[in-house]
Amino acid sequence: MTTLGRGGSDTTAVALAAGLGADVCEIYTDVDGVFTADPRIVPTARKIDRITYEEMLEMAASGAKVLALRCVEYGRRYGVPIHVRSSFSGREGTFVSADAHVTHALNGDLRVPVAVWDRVPGTLSAPDITAAAAPEEAAMEAPIISGVAHDRSEAKITVVGVPDVPGKAARLFEVVASSGVNIDMIVQNVSAARTGLTDISFTLPEGDAKAASSALSAARDELGFESLQIDDQIGKLSLVGAGMRSHPGVSAKFFAALRDADINIEMISTSEIRISVVTREDKLDDAVRAVHSAFDLDGEGEAVVYAGTGR
Repeated sequence: MTTLGRGGSDTTAVALAAGLGADVCEIYTDVDGVFTADPRIVPTARKIDRITYEEMLEMAASGAKVLALRCVEYGRRYGVPIHVRSSFSGREGTFVSADAHVTHALNGDLRVPVAVWDRVPGTLSAPDITAAAAPEEAAMEAPIISGVAHDRSEAKITVVGVPDVPGKAARLFEVVASSGVNIDMIVQNVSAARTGLTDISFTLPEGDAKAASSALSAARDELGFESLQIDDQIGKLSLVGAGMRSHPGVSAKFFAALRDADINIEMISTSEIRISVVTREDKLDDAVRAVHSAFDLDGEGEAVVYAGTGR
């Protein structure tokens, strides 16, 4: 016997679906699918009907907890569509697939259906997993914004007064890597011409901050930095959507929404389909609501969290 751990049931289910050649893997949880934001923070968040693996990977990596990151990675690697739906209702949920329009033969023709129930009460009967039908409606232009994700579980370390010479940053992050810590966002300030020193800031899981700081402190003489600053009162906000880079004005609207909500930005990171910022943790909820509203992501009614944490 073993404990699968956080996200273990999701990942195992998708791996089984891939191994068995299933047409779809259904993940049963306590919300109706993947939403444009955490419905506990934005009650009017809209359920997403279709989303690509890449967008879901970015949302999961940015703090959205409805699916584990490795689960989505397995789905993309082996081409297994994932249907996220509620254990408490018979509604169609969210399909995660290669192109956001599931084109597999799902209309009652599942060869090997695989389902996993997440925190299902013992009195609940198993939903009909053969009824998962995914329309093949085509869209000339898919929505460029999928949703807003947030993460409260990170900390920021700033290495103050690092000599701005070739190889110093590489050695610094080699020391961090040796402590077994994964880094998320990195920002290096412009070097001060008078001193030849710079500051390097990076984010990492809050639980790993102590290990990283200990490793850096042990190598202080070698690295030659002046001091370390650890900040565990930060929050990360991410806007995710396919095609963002090809649509002008997305970044401007994003930062304007934060400005109008009086949210200060401490770090910025971008990818093809994501913009992430770090701000104060106590401002994070306001930031999520401001950006969600700015991009007109609200649904017609209030989202339902049936039980638990809203996964």
